[in-house]
Amino acid sequence: QVQLVESGGGSVQSGGSLRVSCAVFGYTSSSYCMGWFRQAPGKEREGVAVIDSDGSTSYADSVKGRFTVSQDKAKMTLYLQMNSLKPEDTAMYYCAAFWGTGDMWWLLHQISPWRYWGQGTQVTVSS
Repeated sequence: QVQLVESGGGSVQSGGSLRVSCAVFGYTSSSYCMGWFRQAPGKEREGVAVIDSDGSTSYADSVKGRFTVSQDKAKMTLYLQMNSLKPEDTAMYYCAAFWGTGDMWWLLHQISPWRYWGQGTQVTVSS
């Protein structure tokens, strides 16, 4: 059974930094896509950043230049480094994955292709 376990969320002041992590347990594939999504209260879940097994990435316009997605294949762990955080970044952050490949920009804007989801980690940015 595949499990995604996020960690590293918390509270920070505007302009601060946080790094969230997502560890994958269970079956993995040499060809995969993983991503970070977020959902603020009363809003739809949105893509933040995605990465595939080849290292290709795509970012939401709202986080470009501030967030960086990376992976440690040996540890099968996904990271999201968040710098220059803003109050509007406050949300529950979810890790997602599926085994296969796809267009990164398209995957960033879709929910249905993502088969596996973590439980989420809260990020709160105060002004």
